[in-house]
Amino acid sequence: MKLFNEMKEDKNLFGPDMCTYNSVLSVLCKVGKINDALIVWDELKGCGYEPDEFTYTILVRGCCRTCRMDEALRIFNEMKDNGFRPGVLVYNCVLDGLFKAAKVNEACQMFEKMAQEGVKASCSTYNILIHGLIKNGRSEAGYTLFCDLKKKGQFVDGISYSIVVLQLCKEGHLEEALELVEEMEARGFSVDLVTITSLLIGIHKHGRWDWTDRLIKHVREGDLLPSVLKWKAGMEASINNLHSKEKDYSPMFPSKGGFSEIMSFITRSQDDDGEVETSSEQIDEWSSSPHMDKLAKRLVKSTGNASQLFTPNRGQRVQQKGPDSFDVNMVNTFLSIFLAKGKLSLACKLFEIFTDAGVDPVSYTYNSIMSSFVKKGYFNEAWAILTEMGEKLCPTDIATYNMIIQGLGKMGRADLASAVLDGLLKQGGYLDIVMYNTLINALGKAGRIDEVNKFFEQMTSSGINPDVVTYNTLIEIHSKAGRVKDAYKFLKMMLDAGCTPNHVTDTTLDYLVKEIDKLRYQKATILSEKGDPS
Repeated sequence: MKLFNEMKEDKNLFGPDMCTYNSVLSVLCKVGKINDALIVWDELKGCGYEPDEFTYTILVRGCCRTCRMDEALRIFNEMKDNGFRPGVLVYNCVLDGLFKAAKVNEACQMFEKMAQEGVKASCSTYNILIHGLIKNGRSEAGYTLFCDLKKKGQFVDGISYSIVVLQLCKEGHLEEALELVEEMEARGFSVDLVTITSLLIGIHKHGRWDWTDRLIKHVREGDLLPSVLKWKAGMEASINNLHSKEKDYSPMFPSKGGFSEIMSFITRSQDDDGEVETSSEQIDEWSSSPHMDKLAKRLVKSTGNASQLFTPNRGQRVQQKGPDSFDVNMVNTFLSIFLAKGKLSLACKLFEIFTDAGVDPVSYTYNSIMSSFVKKGYFNEAWAILTEMGEKLCPTDIATYNMIIQGLGKMGRADLASAVLDGLLKQGGYLDIVMYNTLINALGKAGRIDEVNKFFEQMTSSGINPDVVTYNTLIEIHSKAGRVKDAYKFLKMMLDAGCTPNHVTDTTLDYLVKEIDKLRYQKATILSEKGDPS
């Protein structure tokens, strides 16, 4: 962006061309500034620039990554209408976005269209299909596809195996997971850290401590597993030798003002963007994209002044940085293990040991501990984590904002949700299905039913399909608010959409039935009183 600004101001240089704008659009999409990218794109088309294949690919990928599927599909269709043939990369982006938006049927139809148009699928395509089916509650279909591909001997790689192993571990099928790992090695695929740590989490989750030896027998090649087990032994020894404190978490995240910290965070995220919005700039009237000029000047002025970094990408448990990230990957893995079992004290000790040893936490690390603090009601400590993330220049992400909204909801301050969202969107964030579900739950429990319905409409109009969590939450909060007809309406919508109910749905429906019976009894009582001549 700085170079773009210099190009515009230097009169001895040629002006930016389509290649230049493609580079800038790519940057805007990567940092989550999709609205700005789309405005620039519209301005360029209005000035006679013809988008090329790279322009369309950049915008489709950006919209899909931020769950803006209606816009992604509009650009995708425009790409085809203008004579460009989308390749496998574009189709993969659209498939991934549709699955993330819970549009399973549309994703399957898109895959069929891809085959009909002669675009050859890749391993990545099938990995997206397997992962998307599993994530959307179609585990059996995903596993069947995986097995079919194995039989054909094509389109299966180490990532395919890792996806299925992770799901088997989550479901408690450790025997099948270990057998799959053995098969994975036999086929010549290396067992990576994601797969090994998924197995470790599964073993600890289901209390199968004796399975560590079996893991050694199944994973025979490479020195990664021995390194993991050696790290685990060293970690356990360090925790046992660490002197216990009165409160394990208090010295790590000292609160500097409690609720004022979260208010300061919300204000900063709004002011950082708002400050530059009000500045008046001389705009080049002959510019192909005045909005792009404004963005470039704004960024140059604000460089170095941002008080809180943000990344539009969700933090990952395993960072793909090789040996350099091994320690933090293992910390993240055992934080997941300890926190899943409710062992917050152990998790804090682990965090303290390795930060003292010089291991730099990442967004996933902070989000994991923050999530547990919020669940247990330790809000001052949770907000203090935000301060430390800012001090250590560790970027917040979508999951961080999810935790903030959950915490505010539990504190009875769901009224601040809109302010948090404003800050998120201004920093390049977006609302995915998880964030919408969190918002609906927090606002519903606060009795803000009209806002709930507004966000539900916004969710569906943005191209994201509600899932079973969404419908369960809507049915519950409308039932408890006495809006039985609305609750029944959402139940019907759920069934009509083909969304499979789960055990939570059963509990929610029990409550709805009781509310309906209560209303019937009240109505019958009123009618009987009216008909009583006495």
